[in-house]
Amino acid sequence: MAYDFDLFVIGAGSGGVRAARFAAGFGAKVAVAESRYLGGTCVNVGCVPKKLLVYGAHVADELEQAAGFGWTLEEGHFDWGTLIANKNREIERLNGIYRNLLVNSGVTLLQGHARMTGANEVEVDGQRYSAEHILIATGGWPQVPDIPGKELAITSNEAFYLKDLPRRVLVVGGGYIAVEFAGIFQGLGAATTLLYRGDLFLRGFDGSVRTHLKEELEKRGLDLQFNADIQRIDKLEDGSLKATLKDGRELEADCVFYATGRRPMLDNLGLENTGVELDERGFIRVDEQYQTTAPSILAIGDVIGRVQLTPVALAEGMAVARRLFKPEQYRPVDYQNIPTAVFSQPPIGTVGLTEEQALQAGHKVQIFESRFRAMKLTLTDIQEKTLMKLVVDAETDKVLGCHMVGPDAGEIIQGLGIALKAGATKQQFDETIGVHPTAAEEFVTLRTVTR
Repeated sequence: MAYDFDLFVIGAGSGGVRAARFAAGFGAKVAVAESRYLGGTCVNVGCVPKKLLVYGAHVADELEQAAGFGWTLEEGHFDWGTLIANKNREIERLNGIYRNLLVNSGVTLLQGHARMTGANEVEVDGQRYSAEHILIATGGWPQVPDIPGKELAITSNEAFYLKDLPRRVLVVGGGYIAVEFAGIFQGLGAATTLLYRGDLFLRGFDGSVRTHLKEELEKRGLDLQFNADIQRIDKLEDGSLKATLKDGRELEADCVFYATGRRPMLDNLGLENTGVELDERGFIRVDEQYQTTAPSILAIGDVIGRVQLTPVALAEGMAVARRLFKPEQYRPVDYQNIPTAVFSQPPIGTVGLTEEQALQAGHKVQIFESRFRAMKLTLTDIQEKTLMKLVVDAETDKVLGCHMVGPDAGEIIQGLGIALKAGATKQQFDETIGVHPTAAEEFVTLRTVTR
């Protein structure tokens, strides 16, 4: 049977665009449908604008430290509107780049909502297209718990477009998005409280990292309230919000920001017409080659609920394109030792196993851990400390995990990710000459076993 397209991609986010571009480069006839914005969550309401806001919040630290280096500065003034306008301009530029990447690759771009009407057929704005393969790359969407007043809360989608910086903010959640936005709001001048229903945020991260970040955020004056959750939200006469907690306490704020999880974006996708099944968590069920239970349909990225990171979606998109249209270049995605960062303040960088994971996997471990005040802070009164930690297999000397909390953690951990991927041992770390004076050299000078 002759199809209109060899590959029809639903969703022009990071994974979908990567799959489409490379499939077209391999000679396939490809279409992409997108109903919102080119670049997906990452470019529009995720990684990119978030990092820009983190940079903006970090300026306050630089101004505070400047006096120690002899700079006398007039009192600074922050304008939220300017930051958001400049951010919007950059996102629009990136949207254009994504459009050019697709069009210049020979991909047919359809801007409209795509709905599958069969295992090999997609409808966009009333027009039907047939395809040998359909790739679902529609990503995720933030969700707010079903409580009274939930419509008064915002998520990361809305936070990037607030007209004004709220004076008082309640951030609800214990994942990296909650921690990052709490740092953004506080760094830009809002009185910020982070509420989390558990004992300690960032579940799944190394225990030392979680505890260290808690201590540093408290030093900065962030109000951390654990074992706390909101029961309802009400709007007061003056326009502010009142959050009633499950323990009966009441907190007032101008903004309640929820970061309590994301669901797969499957709305009106036509899955019922295809035989595609969902797993027990509500994500699309796929095998190791991203094949769904419908042979002609694949899925990648946040919609399959594996590792929900942009570079992982990119790798999955590349794997799909190669397997379908350039099989001699195909290699599966390796989900081990994926480096990642949390752009909290101070930031986290991590790769490999946590201490807890290593012990659970049966390793006999040696822990090398260091906490120190960064050189840049020695001329200031700031008492922030950096954490660096190595988790080492005591029997093989292989480095199982690297963890850091401190300035430039994400930049430093990227290089260590290569070392772990290559199977580096602690001896090889020790024999590597450090770059002096830097914080990064601490990773190759850790000599004493902490425990």
